[in-house]
Amino acid sequence: MTLPPLAAEDHECPPCGMRYVDLTIAGASATVAAVPARAREAVSRVGHRHGRPAEGVWSVAEYVCHLRDVAMAFTIRLHRARTEDRPALEPVFNDLRARRFRYDDHDVDAVLDELAIVTPGLLDEVARFGDADWDRTVTRLPHEERTARWLLRQAAHEGVHHVADITDLRAHLPGR
Repeated sequence: MTLPPLAAEDHECPPCGMRYVDLTIAGASATVAAVPARAREAVSRVGHRHGRPAEGVWSVAEYVCHLRDVAMAFTIRLHRARTEDRPALEPVFNDLRARRFRYDDHDVDAVLDELAIVTPGLLDEVARFGDADWDRTVTRLPHEERTARWLLRQAAHEGVHHVADITDLRAHLPGR
């Protein structure tokens, strides 16, 4: 299995409009803090929660489980960035997790509750960072080095992008 490359430190995402260079620590933290409520709102507008609406498109349940896992994984990644010297991070393996842990079978409301519970833990870790800590680096593959600042921006991007993905699922549903 080939891992997709990590987004660059100065990543710009045309579909969701996020530009990492424009995202301050405070702005990224506020974005992360808003994800649980925004995800719950997006889910309430879709209606259809289980079953992939199209080939290669995750279900609502899968997206919500992924958002919960992002909050947990990036909490650990940030902790390691702050406390270890250039740690090598384990890949998240998003699609493998969705399959093996049967994300589509999860209770969406329960997972939304979990997302609301774990997100403050991510923000607690962010609060432990001093200004100089944001330049600490991590790796995933030998040629991929990213800053702790990037980790927070990436967590914010995951939230914004996947909440938009949930909203966009309406276009894939029958009768829409």
